[in-house]
Amino acid sequence: MFKGVWGSRWRRGERDPLRAALGSLERQVMDIVWQPGDFTVREVQSRLGRPVAYTTVMTTLDRLFKKGLVTRTRAGRAFVYTAAQSRQEIEADVAGGMLSGLLSTGPESAMPILSNLIDAVSRQDGGLDMLSALEALVRDKRQRIEEAKE
Repeated sequence: MFKGVWGSRWRRGERDPLRAALGSLERQVMDIVWQPGDFTVREVQSRLGRPVAYTTVMTTLDRLFKKGLVTRTRAGRAFVYTAAQSRQEIEADVAGGMLSGLLSTGPESAMPILSNLIDAVSRQDGGLDMLSALEALVRDKRQRIEEAKE
């Protein structure tokens, strides 16, 4: 689960949840560690498309480790880093955290958020299919909640 603070960078209209949750270098580093394999600081540094100091990359990887986005194991004197979750899993965690934060102010704040969500979904290509899928998710969730009460 993503342990970072996402809300401080959230901007209206932002489409990429990771862009809202991570800095530019953090996103670039994550794009590298999401590739198959394990990576040392030096390997990450060499794959960045621009010159970045070794210590900057090391600090960035340490921050990503503390946020729970990468794992690390010691290999001699260095650490080897691997993504803790796939990009899709992290995006889902970040988006879920954003929604939980938005909905945490009480039931009265939920309706405008939900209404805007439905409006946004309906404006997309395939909006009717997505609305049908959303309806099915709501029915399924309602059924599971009712079964848990019994």
